[in-house]
Order: sequence, then structure tokens, then C-alpha cells
Amino acid sequence: MASVRLRGIRKDYGDNPVIKGIDLDIEDGQFVVFVGPSGCGKSTLLRIIAGLEEVNAGALEIGGVPSLGVDPARRGIAMVFQSYALYPHMTVAENMGFALKLGKVPKGEIAERVGRAAEILQISHLLERKPKALSGGQRQRVAIGRAIVRKPEVFLFDEPLSNLDAALRAQTRVELARLHRELATTMIYVTHDQVEAMTLGQKIVVFNGGRIEQAGTPFELYERPANLFVAGFLGSPRMNFLEASLVGEEGAIATVRLAGGAHVDVAADAGAAAVGAKLTLGVRPEHLRLLPDEDADEDEGKGGIPGTVSLVEYLGDVILAYVQVEGAPEMVAVKCNGGIGGHSLPAVGARVLLAFDPLHAYLFGADGAAMPARERSARTPAAAY
Repeated sequence: MASVRLRGIRKDYGDNPVIKGIDLDIEDGQFVVFVGPSGCGKSTLLRIIAGLEEVNAGALEIGGVPSLGVDPARRGIAMVFQSYALYPHMTVAENMGFALKLGKVPKGEIAERVGRAAEILQISHLLERKPKALSGGQRQRVAIGRAIVRKPEVFLFDEPLSNLDAALRAQTRVELARLHRELATTMIYVTHDQVEAMTLGQKIVVFNGGRIEQAGTPFELYERPANLFVAGFLGSPRMNFLEASLVGEEGAIATVRLAGGAHVDVAADAGAAAVGAKLTLGVRPEHLRLLPDEDADEDEGKGGIPGTVSLVEYLGDVILAYVQVEGAPEMVAVKCNGGIGGHSLPAVGARVLLAFDPLHAYLFGADGAAMPARERSARTPAAAY
């Protein structure tokens, strides 16, 4: 096992900077996930750690040892790629032990390591098969086993589940989490899938444009996003954003006016923002309550947001209602657990009122940075609909 320390890492392709000064500490035995949109630099940074890319500036330590310029084979790492890259003429056992054979490891030790890795991955019964006789999930486990037998100090995963179907990805995520608990080895995992990031990562690092937007636990990033990008990237459907302006602040509550005229309260510290300052209100779909149309006239003006239902999606465990709010360019998504306020779902075109607890909302300044929340950790789950 080993820690990984990066300081001032920069990488340019010609005149195009792709890594713009990365500082990051990964603890010994930690499962860290790099997540972000395509082209944000997460895979490039993983390749830098692996020694497959040179840097223009910065320092890298693996296990406390300076590692830039060190041959990849001597860094104590093993990498699992999106492509399985198995030798088709070799059996599973031969594929898993091939690197050890090249390293002139004794045959008995190779067999022992391969057998142990196969037990961990539950593929002992597949050792004599060739890749063409395996499913996609089995091939991926063989690729992971090929890394395990090397006993690396750091595992690097570059979107290893992208070629699997949805059900198999979910199953393999569970297996990877179990694998980490059993091996207790440092793992760095790259993905663009926020579900993988939230379910696997002990620490998530959100990348954007070659920079780190925020790093922390899944809870910290979801509950206390540092800015609009992080808030909008994590969550499905993503957080709803509405343009707003500051009306005033009293005690622990800031009141904002939305483009459509509604006034709502948010438990956030507006800080030095002046009255009338342009802000962004953020509320996650699961924290919104839909009041049926018969309550809308009564509750309008009492902290709710009037709107019209544009679309209703039934997903089995939840129902998503999309509401068009006056002055908002995008529809507002609402995640329901069934009916609305004890009533049946409204029809498309029905007039409704969106309501939320001030503790379940966020404010972002003109620069996109989140304003400090008031006792955010004390929030209670949204009421069942």
C-alpha cells in the first residue's frame, strides 16, 4: 500500500494546457474516484501517475518516493483499462500470470498468486477457459485479476466498466467495493459516471477544465457543493437552478426574488451581497414538494413557486414531474415517492406550487461559488409525498 502526493502538476499538449496545476493528496489504502465530463483531464492525470504521460511541471510521490521519471514498471502500480486487452490464445490463468512470467517469478508462486486472485474475484472455475468463452463481466474480472497478482501498492482504474451493460455495471461495482475492503490497497478510479463515483469513492475528486473543482467525501460533495458546477454535476436529475436576486436577510434566512416574481427563503448566508444582487437558487429534485392545483391559489405568495406541469415520468420506485416555472429557461424536476400531498399526480398542464424547506436549498453568488449554508448538517429528509 502507498499514499500518492501530487504538487503543481501541469501538462500541455503543444499550446493546449490540459492539466493546469493539480495539488492532491491520496491516503494510503484510500479508494479515490476522479470524476468529471469528457476532456476534463481526469484520465490524463491517471496516466501521469502511471508513468504513461510526461509532465511539464510539478512533483509526484508514490509511497513517499519521488516518482516522476521513474519507469512505470518500478512505480509499484497496476492499471486496469477500459479495454480488457486479454491475449485470445491464452487461458484465463495464463493471462493473469503472464506479467509474472515475464518477470521470471517462479512457477509455483505464479500459480499461488493466480489462484488467490481467482478466489477473490470468484473466477476459479474459469481458469482453464479462453477469453472467447467468457462474458464481458468475466473478462473484466480477469483484467482486474491480472493486476491483483502483481501485488501493486496502488491500483489505477481507467473507466473499467464502460463496456458493460447497466445491470452488470451495478454488479461489478459491488465486487470492486468488496475487493477494496479485502485488499485494503490504495485505488484510484476514473469515471464520468456519477453513480460509480458516489457508490465507490471514499473520496471524490471533481475535475473540470483541467482543474479540481472540489474534493471530499460523497456526503460532503452532495450536501455541501463548493460551486454551481459541482452542485449540477452530482445528482440525477441534477440540482434545479433558478435565477434570483437578493431581497434581504434576516437572522439566518436570506430572502430572494425569482424571475417570475415569487419570493422564497433560503437558509444561507448572503454575506456581503447587496440587495438586488444577482444570485442563483439551487434545490435538488428530491427536496421539492408539489402542492396540487387546489392548494396553489391558497399558498401562492407564501414561499412557494407557481408553475405548470409539463411532463410526468413514472420510473417505478419514483415519479419525476417536470414543471415549467415562469422566467426559468429550463423545466424544474421534482422527484416524488408516489402521489403529491396525498393526492394523485396532476395531469400535464395542471397548475401547481413548488415548495421546499429553506434548509433544503442553496444560494450561489454571481461567481458561481456557494454561499455558506446555515446548519446544513442539521437538515432533515424531505417529507414523503
